[in-house]
Amino acid sequence: MNPVYRKSMLESEIQKLLSEAISNMKDPRIRKEFVTVSRVELSRDKRYADVYISYLGSDDERKEALEILEGAKGYLRSFVAKNLRIYTTPEIRLHEDRGIESSVRIQKILSDLGYEYEQEKDEEA
Repeated sequence: MNPVYRKSMLESEIQKLLSEAISNMKDPRIRKEFVTVSRVELSRDKRYADVYISYLGSDDERKEALEILEGAKGYLRSFVAKNLRIYTTPEIRLHEDRGIESSVRIQKILSDLGYEYEQEKDEEA
């Protein structure tokens, strides 16, 4: 199997497993429906997995959710280890991903500009 293909398959499988693990968490402080594992990047030696987490909510809620997930890294790693057949389970490093939030904000700005543009166009006619 092509090593690049294998790496991308592992990243995608780890992403699915982490999403499942987060949805199975019993912590009431975190709203699981607002947490998204946006992507996973494995290091070349597959010892580290950089996991990018997106959370829709206020800044305080986002920070609290990331802290809760930081505390649950052992649970997340063991969940991956139990469900993935790999020699060593990668160490999970969590990062905040603001990509979804940024795209929502940009879409709102564009729709506002489009609305104003359509109004100006109608007034000129």
